[in-house]
Amino acid sequence: MRKVIHRKLSTNFLRLSLVFLLAFTTALSAQEGDPAKGKSLFNANCAACHKLDKKMTGPALRNVEARLADEQGLDRDWLYAWIRNSAGVIKSGDAYANKIYNEYAGAAMTAFPQLSDDDLNNILAYTSEVKEDPAPIAGAEVAGAQDAGASGGISNELILGALAILFILLAAGLYLVNKTLRRFADAQGIELPEASKRTPLWKAFVQNQFLMLVVSIFFLLASAYFVYGYFMQIGVDQGYEPVQPIHYSHKIHAGDNGIDCKYCHSSARVSKHSGIPSLNVCMNCHKSIYEYNGETTPEYSKEFYDGEIKKLYAAVGWDDAEQRYTGETQPVKWIRIHNLPDFAYFNHSQHVTVAGVECQTCHGPVEEMEVMYQHAPLTMGWCINCHRETKVDVKDNAYYEKIHEELSKKYGVDELTAAQMGGLECGKCHY
Repeated sequence: MRKVIHRKLSTNFLRLSLVFLLAFTTALSAQEGDPAKGKSLFNANCAACHKLDKKMTGPALRNVEARLADEQGLDRDWLYAWIRNSAGVIKSGDAYANKIYNEYAGAAMTAFPQLSDDDLNNILAYTSEVKEDPAPIAGAEVAGAQDAGASGGISNELILGALAILFILLAAGLYLVNKTLRRFADAQGIELPEASKRTPLWKAFVQNQFLMLVVSIFFLLASAYFVYGYFMQIGVDQGYEPVQPIHYSHKIHAGDNGIDCKYCHSSARVSKHSGIPSLNVCMNCHKSIYEYNGETTPEYSKEFYDGEIKKLYAAVGWDDAEQRYTGETQPVKWIRIHNLPDFAYFNHSQHVTVAGVECQTCHGPVEEMEVMYQHAPLTMGWCINCHRETKVDVKDNAYYEKIHEELSKKYGVDELTAAQMGGLECGKCHY
């Protein structure tokens, strides 16, 4: 009887050990893979359509393996098949595959047959990592440190208040001393000398006719100079820096991210006008870029930039949560910065495409501007001076060969400026 009991105990112990071993093996298999390598693979292959914690073109992928196992009973092999050939899984009639396909409006997922099992294990290991809390903003730490420093020491207001009280007491003391000395002089019968009456300086100045004539001429010339300067500045808006309805940082886009000016202002290459980019151009990137993760300042924080992206979404009618357009759009009333008079003709394509002039020549260091402003005066004199100094590039341009040869002989130079090729003719810019 004792032997049977021992045999049953041994059998149960072996069974429990086997179950524990299988569970441990499953846990290990779920954790296999290198998250660091998986992050690189994820950014290279998946990040265009997926985020870990946010729905985009495709679903969020944080803990995707565990979620599919718990909710749908799907294992890692199903994920392998889906990632390598999602269309094949859908065609096979898989219920969950068809559900996902229909939920995302029939958006086809790119097939990745080139990814090995190790690559997929690394990606799944990356998606299984625990979400980290966002790091505190540097600007907030600095501001907190400054506040702490200010509260720990003596404030500037307190020092200024003490100095003001000191000066008041000093003035009151001088007044009392003066009053006391006068009383003492009266008590001793001492007569204080009276100040001699003289002609005031301003009266003497007015009575001198020569000085009055000189001053009148000076004021007339000075007034004419300032009136001339005022009228010459009418229509000159250099430094004009309006606040736009949606904040757009050229420093971030053209500077930090190196986006070519002509990607947004594409018509500058072929048209008279550079054009205002449509919001669809913005959404080419911002359908995926829904938050700002670059450098911030106390004036322009992460929350500020994220709020401006939400303004863009509201204008184009983009539902970020559902990743679809709602059809409810709002016009954006951009404020024009660079504006020439109607009688002045300027062609962007002639300067950008034909002459090869850089955008910064007229618009200044755009890649450094947080808020866009008018860098150059854009006056007639400024344009003429540019024509006088800019050499015309005639290399590999048969159109200019004959005229360049004749004008070079006429002016006795090897390189012609725009002015020497007719750039100062009135009809070039006025019509």
